[in-house]
Amino acid sequence: MKMKRRHLWLIFITSLVIIVAIIVAISVSISSPKNIVLAPSSHSQTATPPKTSTTQNNTIAHIFIIMDENQPYPNIVGNSAAPYLNSLIQHYSLATNYHAVAHPSLPNYIALTSGSTDGLTTDCNPPSAGCEVNVPNIADSIENSGRTWKEYAESMPSACYAYNSGEYATKHSPFLYYTDIINNPTRCAAHVVPFTQLTTDLKSAQTTPDFAYITPNQCSDMHSCSIATGDSWLAQYVPIILSSPAFTSQNSLLVITWDEGNASTNHVATIFAGSAAKNGYQSAQYYTHYSLLHTIETLWGLAPLTNNDKQAPVMTEFIK
Repeated sequence: MKMKRRHLWLIFITSLVIIVAIIVAISVSISSPKNIVLAPSSHSQTATPPKTSTTQNNTIAHIFIIMDENQPYPNIVGNSAAPYLNSLIQHYSLATNYHAVAHPSLPNYIALTSGSTDGLTTDCNPPSAGCEVNVPNIADSIENSGRTWKEYAESMPSACYAYNSGEYATKHSPFLYYTDIINNPTRCAAHVVPFTQLTTDLKSAQTTPDFAYITPNQCSDMHSCSIATGDSWLAQYVPIILSSPAFTSQNSLLVITWDEGNASTNHVATIFAGSAAKNGYQSAQYYTHYSLLHTIETLWGLAPLTNNDKQAPVMTEFIK
């Protein structure tokens, strides 16, 4: 009899525990919010990341290039005769392993603007001396993309002036050497202009060309005058460019480089400045004039002109 009572008691206790467990489960289910979807762990997300472009198309509003003359890298970087240039180096970006591609001057100007020296091996000038080249150039690419461009040449007597005059030398004005420009007087006069027009064009971002190629005269570019003279010229005009609406209200880039070094080296300094350039940055990556051309093409989504610029490493590491 006692065994039977004990058995019944165990059955009662077990049943009671089961009932309590069921009641608790039902209570938890009713009180818990429904339709909650937990976000997956950040380590297990499988969403496709946004696509990134291989170019920085349209991120740079204006690109300016100032080409100086015949000074190898050690003559500029750290030289007390060039205090303004070295202040730009400290504040902005410097390519410490940049090289011209030829000697003398003219082939480098043509290489930078067309992707090849195009068979030119001398400073043939003026262009009418039989050294024009019939090849596509960066001005064509820029113009065909709907952008604007100008070359500003210091001491040029008048727009599209294709003859030497005093300190003005045509061998430093590459766009006069392209047949599709020089043989089109209207196009040439609208785009290859005296340097004096720059300050007028800089008055608003709208009147500032998207691409500007600045050619100092043979004294201001350090070719015939001292480094100190060239540095003073830059100290006078670069602040005007950097403080213009195109550079203060838009993301814009100024590059200062040299056409070539000297007989022993073509290693030259190249400075990236302006609102688009990194601050206090240097790189020892090997670059050439073809790299600068390829960089312009990459920034604006333009097709490379030749295999030379197509294969040259781009310099976007200097861009913010």
